[in-house]
Amino acid sequence: MKKITLFIFMLFVSLSYGQYRFGTTAANFLEIGTSSRAVSMGEAFVALADDVNSAYWNPAGLAFVNGLEFGVSSQDWVVGITHSTFATAIDMGSYGTLSTWFTDFDYGSTEVTNVLNQNGTGEYFNANELAASISYGRNIVDWFAFGASIKMISSNIWHSTASAIALDLGVIVKTNFFSKANDRENGMAIGMSISNYGSKMRYDGIDLINPIDILENENGNYENVIGQYRTESWELPLIFRLGSSIKPIKNEVQQLIVSFDVLHPNNNSESLNIGSEYSHKIIGGHIFSLRSGIKGIGIEQPNESELFSGFDLPFSTLTFGLGYEKALPGNKSVSIDYSYQSIGVLGDVSLLTMRFKLF
Repeated sequence: MKKITLFIFMLFVSLSYGQYRFGTTAANFLEIGTSSRAVSMGEAFVALADDVNSAYWNPAGLAFVNGLEFGVSSQDWVVGITHSTFATAIDMGSYGTLSTWFTDFDYGSTEVTNVLNQNGTGEYFNANELAASISYGRNIVDWFAFGASIKMISSNIWHSTASAIALDLGVIVKTNFFSKANDRENGMAIGMSISNYGSKMRYDGIDLINPIDILENENGNYENVIGQYRTESWELPLIFRLGSSIKPIKNEVQQLIVSFDVLHPNNNSESLNIGSEYSHKIIGGHIFSLRSGIKGIGIEQPNESELFSGFDLPFSTLTFGLGYEKALPGNKSVSIDYSYQSIGVLGDVSLLTMRFKLF
């Protein structure tokens, strides 16, 4: 186990000196968290995934779903963008867990203007991106879970469209390390996943035509340039996550979880996420949770103060959240989670997630 800990530490050190590759991928909405619990813990969740929303973070976490679960998340992203996610998961016993996941990222619409029509052309510019996946997770043995997702991704930016197919893979290993009871369920968990490994996004459409060609046509019409499409190809935001979690406090009434993830993306520098969750159970099947985290440690931010060890910790990386779960008869439950994060000059973002366990 000491070798595993040393490996994780050495991997983080090596990733901390990566290069920056800003603006090199498309469909970057796939990098935006879709679960309030995970986001409020600084998105340090690859080793903790265990519910209907697991497919986004680590499909191996679906192996820990019991019964039938349904989840929905909603947030108003920056500049009027809306982000909604729906997920279902059903436990099929020894055959594993099957899940479907859908997310919609709507940029809204803006009136189109050009040189000849300063007050508007009557058209509206709009953009929308979608992703849908089918996921599967299963326990190979009681301490090792494996999962996979295949997803379809679609992007529509006014008259230009693109699509791609991607694969997610993940594993979770439960150990008895750091467990006072020497059991794997309450010991150190190690998770690893790779997200969005797939084909390129190839944008086709009239919007890719040189705008000078359009302006040179009478009344700004497209008639003489339709059919002269160009194709633009972009990589998907590939993300490799490696993380771990421990439970320093664990008893029948309260629980404390501390987790961290190391991220290695293909469009940004490597970074570290840290999160924590304190849960308290009271009579009647009520569970209240407080969560906090820091994400993006190691990513250089402009005009921010360096705090320690060469890393910038801007306020925009701090996350907070609350959670409530109510157990119901018949192995049912309902939960509601809330997360908050500040994205600097772009404002604040709140995410609300509801989960229902139907049996």
